[in-house]
Amino acid sequence: MIITLFLLLAILLFATVPIFVALSGSVAVSFALFNDMDLVIILQRMFAGVNKFSLMSIPLFVLAANLMGEGGISKRIIRLANVFVGHIPGGLGISVVVSCLFFGAISGSAPATVVAIGALLYPALREKKYPEGYSVGVITSAGSLGIIIPPSVTMIVYGTVTGASVGTLFMAGFGAGLIYALLYIIYTVYVAYKHPEIERDRKSTWPERGAALLDSMWGLGVPVIILGGIYGGVFTPTEAAAVASVYSLFVAMVVYRELKFKDMLKCVLGAALTTVQVMILLAAASVFAWILTSEGITVALANAVLSVSSEQWMILMMMNIILLIAGMFIDGASIITILGPLFFPIAVAAGIDIIHLGIVMTVNAAVGMFTPPFGLNLFVASSITKQPILKVSKGAFPFIIISIIALLLITYFPEISLWLPRQVYGAW
Repeated sequence: MIITLFLLLAILLFATVPIFVALSGSVAVSFALFNDMDLVIILQRMFAGVNKFSLMSIPLFVLAANLMGEGGISKRIIRLANVFVGHIPGGLGISVVVSCLFFGAISGSAPATVVAIGALLYPALREKKYPEGYSVGVITSAGSLGIIIPPSVTMIVYGTVTGASVGTLFMAGFGAGLIYALLYIIYTVYVAYKHPEIERDRKSTWPERGAALLDSMWGLGVPVIILGGIYGGVFTPTEAAAVASVYSLFVAMVVYRELKFKDMLKCVLGAALTTVQVMILLAAASVFAWILTSEGITVALANAVLSVSSEQWMILMMMNIILLIAGMFIDGASIITILGPLFFPIAVAAGIDIIHLGIVMTVNAAVGMFTPPFGLNLFVASSITKQPILKVSKGAFPFIIISIIALLLITYFPEISLWLPRQVYGAW
C-alpha cells in the first residue's frame, strides 16, 4: 500500500496536478485498493484536520493584511524607513528590507509583502540607478521575510500539524527574521559601495522623521496589538487576529480614509480565497499524515534516519537539503503539511527542540519562495517588475546564497531563535 501511495503521489505531482488533489487522491486510491474500510473515513479525517481552533486565525490575519495594504499602510511604512536610512550607502535598498520586515509583521505572507513593497519601491530603485539584477532580486527575496517575522501563516500551519505552541513560534521568529534581514542589509551596503553611481537621498531632518513616524503610527499599531496582546497574555493568537482585523478596518477607513467600501469587499474576497486555498491543502495533508501514521511510516522513517546518524547536526543537514529541494517545487504551507508530520518524530527522537525545528522549516520555506523553478515570489515579482522569470531568477541568485548562509546560522545556533522565547516563557 505504501509503495502505491508514494508512487501515485509522485506521478500526480510531476503531472502538475494541484497539490491537494495529489495528496487526497493518492490516499483515496491506495485506501480503496488495499483496505476494506469505508472511504467515508477519508472525508472524516479531512474535516478533522481543519477542525482546529488555531486555524481560525488564518483568515483574520490575511484580512488584516489586505485591509492595511489597500488602506495605505505600505506606503507609510516605506516613507518611515526611507527618512531614517535613505541617506546612507544603499539606503533605498535597506528601506526595501526594513519595509518588508515591518510589513511582514502585518501580513504573514511572502507574496503579499512582495506586492505591497515591490510595486512602490522597484521603480524607485531603478530611478536611483541601482543595478537591475539587484533591484529585482531584493524585491523578490526580501518579501520572504513575510513568513519568518510573526505573525506567520506558515508557523500557524506548523503549529497545527505538530501541536507546537503558535505563540512560542511567533516569538522565536523574531531572532531568525532579524538575522535574515541583517545579512541582506550587509549585502546591500556592499552593492552600494561597488556601484558608486547609485544615488542617495538627502539626509532627512528630525522634524521630517517625526512627521513620518507620526503619520505611520496608526499603521505600526497593528503589529504592536498583535504581538503585544499575545505576549502580554491579553488574548490568544486567534483573538489577536480578530482584534487586528477590526483595528485595521478602523485605521484604513476612518483614520487614513483610503479604503472605500468596494475596496473592503475586495479585501474580504481576497482573504476568503487565500483561506480556502490553505484550508483545502491542510485537509488533504491531514489525511495523508494520518495514513502515514496509521501505517507506521513516520516511525519507520524516524528509525531509518536515526540509523544513518544520531548526530543532531547531521539530521538537521539532511532535513535542510530535503526542504530546500522541496522548496524549489512547492509552497511553504505544502512543505510544512507534507514533511512536518514526518520530521516531527525524527526531531523528538534526536532531541531537537520542536520550536527550533519549526523555525528551521519556516526559513527553508522562505528560501523556497524565491528559488527557481517554481518559487511563487518569482512569478509575483515578474508581474510587478515586467521582467521575464529568467531575469528575475538570476537577480534572486545572490540572495539565495545569502539566505542559505542565514539558514545555516539559524540551524546550528539555535539560541538565535530560542533565546527570546526562553526569556519570556522559560522551559517548555
